[in-house]
Order: sequence, then structure tokens, then C-alpha cells
Amino acid sequence: MSIDTLHGWAALKAREPLVLSELPLKTFDDDDVEMDITHCGICGSDVHVVNGDWGPTDFPCVTGHEIVGVCTKVGKNVKHTKVGDRLGVGAECYSCGKCEECKKGKENICQGTTLVTIFGKYPNGEKVYGGFADKWRGNQKFAIKIPDGMSSEIASTFLCAGITTYAPLVNHRVTKGSKLGVLGLGGLGHYAVLWGKALGAEVVALSSSDKKRDDAKALGCDDYVDTSNKEELERHKNSFTHIIATYLSSNFDWGFYFQLMKTNSTFIIVGIPDGPINGIPAMILTNKQVRIVGSAIGPPRMIEEMLQFAHKNNVKPWITKYPMKNINEAFDDFRAGKPRYRFVMEN
Repeated sequence: MSIDTLHGWAALKAREPLVLSELPLKTFDDDDVEMDITHCGICGSDVHVVNGDWGPTDFPCVTGHEIVGVCTKVGKNVKHTKVGDRLGVGAECYSCGKCEECKKGKENICQGTTLVTIFGKYPNGEKVYGGFADKWRGNQKFAIKIPDGMSSEIASTFLCAGITTYAPLVNHRVTKGSKLGVLGLGGLGHYAVLWGKALGAEVVALSSSDKKRDDAKALGCDDYVDTSNKEELERHKNSFTHIIATYLSSNFDWGFYFQLMKTNSTFIIVGIPDGPINGIPAMILTNKQVRIVGSAIGPPRMIEEMLQFAHKNNVKPWITKYPMKNINEAFDDFRAGKPRYRFVMEN
């Protein structure tokens, strides 16, 4: 094997088993780091890209964007990392560094050239490959040091699911005295519960059935509401300062959920619906002054902050580990809805 190649579990065609393949790493430059991957979490977007759900996929592709490994090489401009450090890489691996947002340290909303870790091409035309592999190479800015004392398998899922939920809760000031509704108790939702409790909020799980009630209690929820039971929802009317939505259905009842919210409250969308958002009742929206906001992962500085916060507050996701060689089994289990609540591949 060449020092400039990786062995990765590649999708060669849509919805077919992943195949262990030798593929080229990007050209190493002075701002790059390289690592041997030890762990990588599975996220829904990995499966969507492999399935071709989001439009044509540029095969072969290697997904995986909750990557943790051990640094093996650093470029001459790299100052914050040394060989032997544990590093983590999330959903973003490159930004332009020149636009207004990048200059403000908000690389996650870069308005120039930005790359997600699981597909796309660098400005020089080289392909991006993700973390279901033995090696990763890329820009130092997006490789975050893992705190000492935090296990690598726990650290991995913070890097997408964790930051996707942590960033908006912090940015929109969820704190002691807040009442947070978590809509959808899945991979993202279970993280939102953990963050909400760690931030001091009252947390209520809002789920589409009764089957996760025990899980919600074990995660620390103060209450659990089956959203198909309107009577259960009624007791929370006019009480939520924040709701974070990890999914939105095509027939989402905006008016009903707005009635659950206090005036000047915030409705946060982190689960992207398949189509346009429709049916928002303008009268109740304006009369209650509800803010509807979206959120996209988080910048490197906030990922570092999140990891330190999680370590200090003993925030630990629920994970199931699989050997990397069993990735096809893990993908099948993921598609079958089995995660409780994150899957992590281990080399």
C-alpha cells in the first residue's frame, strides 16, 4: 500500500454493499494533518449519500464524518497538534477561509468554497473521502484535539450529532430556567436531551409513540409526551421557551406546536425535511413572536468548546460499537432503525 493511499469501505453503486478499496489520499500540504483512524460514528447522512437519496452520488465514495484517530503526520504550518495526539474530524473538512463568516470563526456557514467530509472535491480537483477507512488526511483547522480522559468511541459521535444539537442550544441561550421540548427521540434527539439537562433546563421529550418512554426517563427527561396524544400535549400549553425539532413531517402541525410555546420563544430546526416547509400560521407566529431558526453543525472552535463541556459535565451518548470490518451489518441495522442511539465503527 502506498503512503498516499487509504483503505476505505467504499460505495461503488447506490444501495449495494460497501467494498474495501484502496483510494488516493489528498496531496499533503503544509496545513494538513494525517491520522490513523480508530473510530468513526455512523450518521443518517452517510446512509443517504450511499443510497443516492440526495441526488447522484460521485462513486466511489467513502462516507463517515464522526472520525477519531491518532495523529501520524503534521505539516510545517501546524502548531496546535503533534504526532501522537488524538484528533477528531466532523462533518466539515474545508472552508474558504476568506469570506466574512470564516473570518469571524463561523466556518460552518462559510459562504465560499466549503466541503463536507463525505463527498465533494477540493479546489485542486482531488476527491474527499470520509472516515470508514484506516487513514484520514486534511486541513488542521478541522482536526480537533480530543480531551484527555474522554474515550475515542464516546468522542466520535460528538463530532456531528453532538455539535448539531449543542450549538443551537448554546447559541439560543438554553440554560437554567429554560423549558426545552425535544421533538424526536433518536440519534440527534437523545443528544439534545443530554445537552439540555447539562445546561440546567427542564427537558420534555416529544415523541411520536409511547415506546421510548423508559429511554427518556433513563436519559434524564423531566417528562415524556406521546405527540399522538393531544391530551398529554395540552398540559404543556404555553410553557416551552425552546423546542428543538430533529425531524419535521410533511403535514407538521405548526399551529398546535406554537400553542405549546411561550411568547418570545424559539423553535430550532436541525432535522432537515425532504421538501419545503409549509403551513406556518402567520397570526399565531406573530402574536407569540416565535422565532423559527435553522442551525448547521458548528465551527471548529465550538466543537472544541463542546468536547470540553461534555468532559467536564460527564455527558455520554448511548452507543453501540461494531468492528469496522462489519460495516455492512451496521448499515443494515441502521436502516432497520436499530440504533439506541448511535453506532460507532472501530478499527
